[in-house]
Amino acid sequence: MSYRWQPTAGTYAEGDLDAAGLAQSFDSQPAAEEWLTMFFEDLLDHGVSEVSLYEEDRLVYGPMSLNP
Repeated sequence: MSYRWQPTAGTYAEGDLDAAGLAQSFDSQPAAEEWLTMFFEDLLDHGVSEVSLYEEDRLVYGPMSLNP
């Protein structure tokens, strides 16, 4: 299984997220959540304001605001 964060709002460009290494997939939900804890500010800097967590194509939860 694969988990990924999908941006759901903001002024981001998918290509910019890919180039910055911010479009990743994870083997587990805890790994995805730990990554978001470490990189949410980078996502904000790239224009992402909300994300949702997906397991393959199934929505786990979200959208969730990244704004403090």
